[in-house]
Amino acid sequence: MTLDLRIFTEPQQGATYDDVLAVARAAEDTGFSGFFRSDHYLSMGGDGGAGPTDAWTTLAGLARETSTIRLGTLVTSATFRLPGPLAIQVAGVDQMSGGRVELGLGAGWFEAEHTAYGIPFPPLGERFDRLEEQLAVITGLWATEPGKTFSHKGNHYPITDSPALAKPVQPGGVPIIIGGGGKRRTPALAVRYAAEFNAPFVSADDAGRLFERVRDVAREAGREPSSLTMSAAQVVCVARDDATLRRRADAIGRDLDELRTNGLAGSPDEVVEKLATFEAAGAERLYLQVLDLSDLDHLADISDAVLRQLA
Repeated sequence: MTLDLRIFTEPQQGATYDDVLAVARAAEDTGFSGFFRSDHYLSMGGDGGAGPTDAWTTLAGLARETSTIRLGTLVTSATFRLPGPLAIQVAGVDQMSGGRVELGLGAGWFEAEHTAYGIPFPPLGERFDRLEEQLAVITGLWATEPGKTFSHKGNHYPITDSPALAKPVQPGGVPIIIGGGGKRRTPALAVRYAAEFNAPFVSADDAGRLFERVRDVAREAGREPSSLTMSAAQVVCVARDDATLRRRADAIGRDLDELRTNGLAGSPDEVVEKLATFEAAGAERLYLQVLDLSDLDHLADISDAVLRQLA
């Protein structure tokens, strides 16, 4: 297999910056190509432990405390930030990392975290309108030539004569990731703006159908389908023995049989076999959702027993 494996975390469930840093460094040291984190301000179940950390503040720190691993969000919510300041923020982190940042951007969905922190939560249609306009603004700012200005006549984010600074250091700007199960607007936005389309937490068969839909939209739009990286995200729980496997499933509050059905769980060989089904469905990259950030041995086990089989 040639699948690219990245680590994906959910720090809002109760992790400090030091916890996140330890996992990012472990992911880098054990050979994973990327470390990504969610962008949420409220835990989903439980009390959240240490509480949330801001995604881009965290990534700015990681940019200076790692050296090779790709860094990014799955995904930043468009409801959280204005597109102009977000473009500056992401470009700054890209500079700080030496060009290792990627921006996952979505419409936002978790209403409770909005009401908990005073963030407006428009209806779904408006959220997608805002997401589309944010993408136009962010990519427009990054693409504006030095010395020129950027303007945008938008319903939500009109911009007049912006100097369009700061700039990412990656040629063409920071790669954008768009994902989800939408049949119409999501594929269209991915084809227009993204370097990568992500199918999160669906079966390999369903991911394959989503990938093919995006490829069809790309062909209709005149974009080469192979220019879009296809990826998926799955929760991971791996161990060489049953006792450790069950302990790891219990630690994240999941039933092991359910994890085997709906995630990448089991022995290394079982997980490699399931990864093969995603590759057969068209995935080029998998984000492995690691939920217990205190179990750094889990990353080492995945690297030794799974990642090495893909080399």
